[in-house]
Amino acid sequence: MILVDCISKSFGSLRAVREVSFELPRGQIAGLLGPNGAGKSTTIRMITGFLTPDSGRISIAGHDIQSQPTRAKSVIGYLPESAPIYPEMSVKGYLKHRAKLYGVPGRTISSRIDHAMGQTRIADVAKRRVGQLSKGYRQRVGLAAALVHDPKVLILDEPTNGLDPTQIREARSLIRELSEDRTTLLCSHILPEVERTCDRVIIMAGGQIRADGTPSELIHSAQRSPKYIIEVRTNPSAGIEHALRTLAGVPGVAVSRPADNQPLDANKGWSIIELEAEPGERDLREAIAAAAEDHGLFIRELRTQMPTLESLFVQLVDTANESGQTQTGGVS
Repeated sequence: MILVDCISKSFGSLRAVREVSFELPRGQIAGLLGPNGAGKSTTIRMITGFLTPDSGRISIAGHDIQSQPTRAKSVIGYLPESAPIYPEMSVKGYLKHRAKLYGVPGRTISSRIDHAMGQTRIADVAKRRVGQLSKGYRQRVGLAAALVHDPKVLILDEPTNGLDPTQIREARSLIRELSEDRTTLLCSHILPEVERTCDRVIIMAGGQIRADGTPSELIHSAQRSPKYIIEVRTNPSAGIEHALRTLAGVPGVAVSRPADNQPLDANKGWSIIELEAEPGERDLREAIAAAAEDHGLFIRELRTQMPTLESLFVQLVDTANESGQTQTGGVS
């Protein structure tokens, strides 16, 4: 439904998007995730036809966004970060206005408005002025406007921006419901929003795609070698160095280091230590526990540290920063 083929975009000397490619099939909810300045919004604006790529091509439901812009845009429902709603209009009046802009036939406008309001659960405020609504309701009105022509593709740019926690949960649930029979691309810099809503995550940083896959696939790819967190007590006179030497001597352990955050009762001999195993090593928990017992260390906690989407995201962004590919100048 959405085909993005090697698109790039520069603003003067700033390369905002660099050879980005991905394809989204029907029924998929994909999250375009990245920090501010990653190139996400620029990519979205090219997909929706607001910006023209310097190179590459974009196809929406088989229609080229540059050579067939009217056909391509007719199948897109777009909710920008700041929904273009008119506060002086009633909800129903605004949706009627948007339906006409989309070219919805006059005989079906009323039924399309009712259906869009039902989908977004705003029928109870149909006669109220948009400017009198809460932020959450205004966001729903914007979403209803993007749905009023029954698009095959739904593109949402920061759809939960400014909402409270309850409204965010409602918005996530609503997005999943609306995406059952259409392709949805959700752009955000908020990781939990993407992780909890999307089937697929595309991570951008420095104008490039750094990772692409399901959340579980990305987490699995981030796991290079097993890591362990041990909360251990040693004789205060021996200090943490004794525990570090003991645990570093366990066969299969590559790195032994103090954790950044130490326990409140560190003065009583308690320490938190991070261990990193050699690549491909078996489960080392039993060997760690045995070594601690043999050397007079008491373990209060021993657990495997699993990789998270957040840790992968931070790693990829840091890598982009180190390579000097961060964006500046306000382009997102």
